[in-house]
Amino acid sequence: MTQALIQHYIGGRVVESTSGRKQDVFNPATGEASAQVVLASVEEVNAAVAAARAAAPAWADTAPLKRARVLSKFRELIEKHHDDLAAAITREHGKVFSDAKGEVIRGMEVVEFACGIPQLLKTQFTDNIGGGIDNWQLRQPLGVTAGITPFNFPFMVPMWMAPMAIATGNSFILKPSERDPSPSLMIADLFKRAGLPDGVFNVVQGDKLAVDTLLQHPDVNAVSFVGSTPIAEYIYTEGTKRKGAYPLRVQALGGAKNHMVVMPDANLDQAVDALIGAAYGSAGERCMAISVAVAVGNVADRLIEALIPRVQALKVKNGMEADAEMGPVVTAQHKAKIEGYIEEGVQGGAKLLVDGRGLKVPGHENGFFLGGTLFDHVTPEMKIYKEEIFGPVLCVVRVPDFASAVRLINAHEFGNGVALFTSDGNTAREFSRRIEVGMVGINVPIPVPMAWHSFGGWKRSLFGDAHAYGEEGIRFYTRYKSIMQRWPDSIGKGAEFTMPVAK
Repeated sequence: MTQALIQHYIGGRVVESTSGRKQDVFNPATGEASAQVVLASVEEVNAAVAAARAAAPAWADTAPLKRARVLSKFRELIEKHHDDLAAAITREHGKVFSDAKGEVIRGMEVVEFACGIPQLLKTQFTDNIGGGIDNWQLRQPLGVTAGITPFNFPFMVPMWMAPMAIATGNSFILKPSERDPSPSLMIADLFKRAGLPDGVFNVVQGDKLAVDTLLQHPDVNAVSFVGSTPIAEYIYTEGTKRKGAYPLRVQALGGAKNHMVVMPDANLDQAVDALIGAAYGSAGERCMAISVAVAVGNVADRLIEALIPRVQALKVKNGMEADAEMGPVVTAQHKAKIEGYIEEGVQGGAKLLVDGRGLKVPGHENGFFLGGTLFDHVTPEMKIYKEEIFGPVLCVVRVPDFASAVRLINAHEFGNGVALFTSDGNTAREFSRRIEVGMVGINVPIPVPMAWHSFGGWKRSLFGDAHAYGEEGIRFYTRYKSIMQRWPDSIGKGAEFTMPVAK
């Protein structure tokens, strides 16, 4: 049977690759190759940039209200094809269908926010600052922008970028993950049907070659990235090296080691529910997944006792089955990497309470499945504590008190997300103020900000100054310009040689 070949989308149409490079795309539930995706050449990336550059001036001159109308139609089409998008995500990523539907909704919320662009681009005006001069500012588009997105959210993360860039008047090039590329072409089709002019949104399928070409291209003015910290640091470092009239603007969101602190006064049932969902949802392949439970004081034994049967009872199945709670991980290579971390934990002295290795799902014996894994007595020196595993592995660290929990988390190199479960308001307030992490949940295990706020961590979880979407996204995709103006009748005679001041 001939496999589908997933191509580029450039200048308003699907473009067949001539690079001669391609790789398999797998269905993680079966372990079988379901399609192939092309991998771009330098020339193909350049063609996408050329199409975006040609479309940018007219789109920048389009009234914000007209841009918003296109985005509004795009949002309607997403809603109409919600299940189709979710099914494509599940087929290529493996997450359960209900989770994939939630991903589509969260992405759509950013589109809804971007539809308010006429209001969001309004700036300030000061009448008569002195001498008949008025002062105001503009936020103007950058031109050609690009987004490099990860495999774990093939729809939502592109929606963090493309609608914000397009709403603010830029053209955009998406380089999706080559592991689950199908949603990228579905997005392109929906933009086309919504009336977006050709060339404003483009898709380049590819690998590191495509990434490096985008970073080095003189006509690309901004690159947004979400993924692992080593790649985020590489993109930020290489991107900011580029010389030109306008230095490349880079927003690179990296990895995480998200902790959830469970205080002795927490509602234990709620805390366990939160840990099960946040640690094992999407097989732990979320940058906001909780991978470390910090048990404070005498809550540790009770927490472990409650967690073990819940982890053992996880319903690990093909993500399209209605009662599935956890699907497979994305590739065989990633499965092997996670299994290596589990063995590392055992060798490092952590206590393995539930071992997810060796799981076979009936009817899907070749799928990339792992069961939930639970470690106790994990310490900060262990590799499984220090590094991001990105799989269904939860580590429990025991600390004596609240202050020790704060010190533990603040000492970690990552500062993406964190949660605290407590019934005490003062503890919650102190935690929120003292913790060195960008996104904080109080009795909320996965504190992903809503579309009108902004997403991003601290320390080595974020490279660059701007967080994603929300008002931070507006600032990232625009340049600030201040304008001062007066007219001849208000200009006095003679040259002025002193610093102008308000009069």
